[in-house]
Parts: sequence; structure tokens; C-alpha cells
Amino acid sequence: MVRILLAEDMLLLRKALVKLLELESDLEVVAELAEGSSVVETALRVRPDVAILDVNLPGLDGLDAAAQLHERLPDCRTIILTSLGGPGNLRRALKAHVSGFLLKDADPGELAHAIRIVAAGRQVFDPELAVATLQIGDNPLTARETEVLGLAARGEDIPDIAQQLFLSTGTVRNYLTTAVTKLNARNRVDAMRIARDAGWL
Repeated sequence: MVRILLAEDMLLLRKALVKLLELESDLEVVAELAEGSSVVETALRVRPDVAILDVNLPGLDGLDAAAQLHERLPDCRTIILTSLGGPGNLRRALKAHVSGFLLKDADPGELAHAIRIVAAGRQVFDPELAVATLQIGDNPLTARETEVLGLAARGEDIPDIAQQLFLSTGTVRNYLTTAVTKLNARNRVDAMRIARDAGWL
């Protein structure tokens, strides 16, 4: 019997997934949660074989919860089930050591199949998303350019970024301009969007 922890904040969808999984004779939902901050604590208590986590969970997002689960309960495999299927989320998921990444519009039978595969120690990723992620390639920005663009994406202005990084405002502007150029972006906002979608921020 594969023991499952399910974390999904939408009540209707969570209950539907529980009912769906209960139809499978070899799967058992041992915990269902509406937010991410209690995922690890609950998993340590109920010891699931597989955790199914949404990305956008209140309290702690599913990818951060997955990373913490990997640290605290490495025997528990994690599947991300999300409607946010961008390459950036898949890259973050891989860094968090997830074993599966499926979109919510997948066929219901795919989820049960993915749970069994992941419980057996293998991995399952949405093939189209995996291809899209590989096509993006590596981050063309240097570590410093990424750091500056990331701070700008969080709403920091140029003088604040310069102060935090012990740089001149001119140097910060140069890093941002270089980032826009390297990403073939129209402007800084577009560069932030491109980098975020690719999982570089």
C-alpha cells in the first residue's frame, strides 16, 4: 500500500483528488492539507511514501515544502501537481529534489500511475514541459547580473541595490542594461519576466 500526503488549498479539488485516489486499491491518502507550512510536520508524523503538493500553497509554497521534505524525510518522494507549468517552476522543482512534476489538466489515471512510479524510486515529469525547459538552456547572466536583476524584480530601486551590494549606482545600471541585452528583452521589466519564467530568479 502506497501512503500519500496530499496538500492542495482548493477544497473542491483536494476532496476530488482524495476520492479519485481512494478508488485505487493500492493507494491510501493518510493526510490532506490546505496549506504548506504544516507539510513537513505532518509528514514526519504520518510517514507517507509520496507527498503530492501544489506549487501555490498558503504559508509555504509547495516547492519550498518539497525541499524541506527532502531534508527532513528523504524516504518520502514528492510529486508537484500544479497549473503553473512554466520551465522556471520545473527548474525549482528539480533543485528541490522532487520525483515528479505533473500539470493539473493531466488525465486522472496519469496521477495514480505517476504515484506508483515515484513510489518505486523512479521519476515522472510532464514531457512537453521537460522539453521546453531543456530548450531554454542555461542562464546567460553572470551571478552578479542575476543578483542585481533579482533585487530589481523584488522592487528595490537602483540606489538601494547599490547600497546593499556595495556598488556604485552606475555599476548597478550597467548590470541591468547588460541583463536586458543578454536576455534580448525590451526593457528591465521584460528582462525580469524572462528570467523569472526561465527559473533564473
